[in-house]
Amino acid sequence: MARRTQKVGFVERIRSWKSSRAKRSGVRDWNWVLIVKVAAVIGFLAASGAFLRYAEAYVKTITPTPEGTLVLVSPPQWAKYDLKCRVADVAGGRRLPLTEETASSVARNLASLVWLDDVDVQVTHNSVRVKARWRKPVALIDIPEDHEKIYVDEDLVVLDYMPMPHLPIIEIKGVSLKRRPSPGQMFDQQDLQAGVALVALLHRMDAERTPEKPLIEHIASIDVRNYNGRKNPQGPHLVLRSKDDTQIIWGAELGEWTKYGEARDDQKLAKLYTYYHDYGSLSAGAKYIYINLRDPQDRVPKPIEKYHN
Repeated sequence: MARRTQKVGFVERIRSWKSSRAKRSGVRDWNWVLIVKVAAVIGFLAASGAFLRYAEAYVKTITPTPEGTLVLVSPPQWAKYDLKCRVADVAGGRRLPLTEETASSVARNLASLVWLDDVDVQVTHNSVRVKARWRKPVALIDIPEDHEKIYVDEDLVVLDYMPMPHLPIIEIKGVSLKRRPSPGQMFDQQDLQAGVALVALLHRMDAERTPEKPLIEHIASIDVRNYNGRKNPQGPHLVLRSKDDTQIIWGAELGEWTKYGEARDDQKLAKLYTYYHDYGSLSAGAKYIYINLRDPQDRVPKPIEKYHN
């Protein structure tokens, strides 16, 4: 059976082509509208983010950073105003910004200050708190060649000099200056160590025996020039001198008394403090005297006049 072929006229073909073209054009127009809308939304969001960042930066510029007071937590009584001011200056001032960076910045600044050790900095809502171990000078070394003075603490750490007349700082004389340590370094020289050890022992004895009237406050210097008998094997190794010019012959270094047939260290201390208690001073009102603690006999030494009229 033969198929019947449907003939499409020329006019119908033209109409079909125009209809198809119109549909395709409508789809293309819709795609462009969608693209424009999406681009507009993206642009709006980007502009909003930029505006918010600008606004935040502007607010930061017009809003000052809150500041707090520098607080030195529990400084020792011996640390007076001048030293505290120096700590504040090195830290960055008495008023500091209360920001996260401040703690590390202050700690970094104070690391250069040899008077403080184990520094801990905390920033609170209204202050910057500095807690540290303060190095207390116990001995002084005069370096005339350099026109310089330095301190050392009980650990022999060198501290730069600043006047501290309220502290009983003992001058150590006769130290063999083979090197010049800088502040913050340890001056671990044996003759100096022997002198500082004796100073520390007197401080401990004062705390136990005479806290209200420390004997150490009457001591001006300790001479270590004959340390270990390097100048005179028969002479005393350590000699103290009081502020009223009384010479106190201690003798051998601490712990070395048995080598030289001297009184024990505790006997020397007992004699010295008994003498100080009985006479009320180290000179006993006389001039040109010395006190010999080397004698091993168990008796309180009496002041001996160096010169007789």
